[in-house]
Amino acid sequence: MLDSDFNAKLGDFGLARLVDHGKGSQTTVLAGTMGNLLWERPVEPKAKEKQIRLVEWVWDLYGVGKLVDAADPRLSDDFDEEQMERLMIVGLWCAHPDCNLRLSIRQAINVLNSEASLPLLPLKMPVPMYYSPPVLQTISCGPTISESSHT
Repeated sequence: MLDSDFNAKLGDFGLARLVDHGKGSQTTVLAGTMGNLLWERPVEPKAKEKQIRLVEWVWDLYGVGKLVDAADPRLSDDFDEEQMERLMIVGLWCAHPDCNLRLSIRQAINVLNSEASLPLLPLKMPVPMYYSPPVLQTISCGPTISESSHT
């Protein structure tokens, strides 16, 4: 999905029209669709317990220089390793825990077309930071005291 400024936004298409995309990632309403597939689960059925989340698993492989090991084994190594690595690094960049450090669609296309250099991502996945919505201040609507006093 793209917002009005053509920035990539992830979301459930049924809910996309209900969200004010101008407010960014801050929301006070939780919503979703029952039965959606969790993309955090790895495709590999023999994943170890520490490899439960796809992005973390791929980022770990990136950190030890084995990023191509995340490629689907059904491809039987029938792919260009440099292109696969480029694709996976762009994927990690798109899934960066800090949404302010994610790339734009234009940057992704330029990197995938080898028209821009790959980013240097941290070897370990940064810890996601979540901010709670700002607390609303209460406003008193009681009577006010004027400067003149009535006797």
